[in-house]
Amino acid sequence: MSLFGSVPPDPHLVRKGPTSVQTSQAQTPVACLEWGLFETLSIFLSNYQTGLTDRHRTLCQSRGMDMSNMTRQEIEALLRQLAEADPPGEREPSGVTRDHLQELFIQARGALKKELQQHLRSQRAIRRSRHASQKGNGKGQIKDMVSIRERPASVEDRALPGHWEGDLLIGSNNSQIATLVERYSRYAMLAKVSGRDSETVINALIKQARKLPSELYKSLTWDRGSEMAEHQRFSLATDIKVYFCDPQSPWQRGSNENTNGLLRQYFPKGTDLSVHSQAKLNAVARQLNERPRKTLGFETPAERFNACVASIG
Repeated sequence: MSLFGSVPPDPHLVRKGPTSVQTSQAQTPVACLEWGLFETLSIFLSNYQTGLTDRHRTLCQSRGMDMSNMTRQEIEALLRQLAEADPPGEREPSGVTRDHLQELFIQARGALKKELQQHLRSQRAIRRSRHASQKGNGKGQIKDMVSIRERPASVEDRALPGHWEGDLLIGSNNSQIATLVERYSRYAMLAKVSGRDSETVINALIKQARKLPSELYKSLTWDRGSEMAEHQRFSLATDIKVYFCDPQSPWQRGSNENTNGLLRQYFPKGTDLSVHSQAKLNAVARQLNERPRKTLGFETPAERFNACVASIG
């Protein structure tokens, strides 16, 4: 019985070949899934077919982990870690495998396509080009800025902790949240900002910087938004160097851009971000920091960052 019921094959979507999946009844080739749709389906299945036991759920809740926004790979990595803590005789197989797709026929259009797209982080099926035009407010008008090309090589290769990337997450009604991500650990911090003017943003960043030891906050990389016009005041107050990305080059702050994409699961576009308290922002940051990351070998940012804190005494 298919998860989505009986769906007639669409000859325009069916591709024959060695990667096609055969249905159990009519042996009809199933349409090969584009990667975005496959990932969407995997996330959809993860919420229903991971095989998470009650014992695992209790353990996740006790750790304050929220699995609702995790990807398939992150859930499977977490389940493997939980399974290792189980008694050998009580371990149960879990995770989404290709076998889960054997009974499914995907007709990637209409209502079903829209339903699946809702599980994508960006909720859009087509990637936005990195060369697409970017609307800015006074970008490029910052005085005495230091280019990212002058940033030390040790920052570029993530060899040492203490180097951060930042940006503003924009909402409706002129609302915004300052987002900061540490490059080595991917540890995230969020700061409530009451306005987008440079004085307000710089004050919030100074306050946030003083929460960390100087060894773990040595530099900050930002885009050319006018909110950083007073970057020299920030550097004088914190002894933190500020580097600016090239125009229309958000990938130069890749860790921050990726984190902002994750944050849109909690703060969708077009919503008023001013309604969220700093306590709420801290709770969201904690969920992200306790989420296993593939790029860290499924270690969590919190684990890696806490190890850095412990190393400096």
